[in-house]
Amino acid sequence: MVIKEITELAAHRVQLVELLRDSVAGGASVGFLPPLSDIDAGDYWASVEEDLNAGCRRVCIAIDDGKVIGVVQLALHGKANGNHRGEVEKLMVHSACRGRGIAGRLMESIEQCARDSGRSLLILDTRVGDTAERLYRKLGYIEVGQIPAFARSAAGTLDATCIFYKQLATD
Repeated sequence: MVIKEITELAAHRVQLVELLRDSVAGGASVGFLPPLSDIDAGDYWASVEEDLNAGCRRVCIAIDDGKVIGVVQLALHGKANGNHRGEVEKLMVHSACRGRGIAGRLMESIEQCARDSGRSLLILDTRVGDTAERLYRKLGYIEVGQIPAFARSAAGTLDATCIFYKQLATD
């Protein structure tokens, strides 16, 4: 398995659409509700590519046997008073590949991207009770608090989200 940063999505677009659809179908809280169409997923990745081209986003993917099995993104804040921070977004690992440490390796990679981009503070949120919540704690992220009724689930309930931050070591 290889984890790498990508600067364009075209070569991986079909597999990224499949990964997003798999995550949403599995109940992941990544901003979409099932069923997610190929068109909507494709439109989402097109917007990510626009952000990549504008220099305000970085993307790392995990590839195993030629197939994209995981992804994570870093949104780079551009405001003068916030150009030291970034937001980790949409960490996803294909359902058939979970439990192999891929999410942790993706997070290490995106943290390095943050350092390379001059970021010393990362923020993120995840649904309360999700597996990702334990992962972020294990990786040294600190809980700031929770917001109740933050995002609608596939079941129609309003779930709470947990906000985390991590200060990155600087050289």
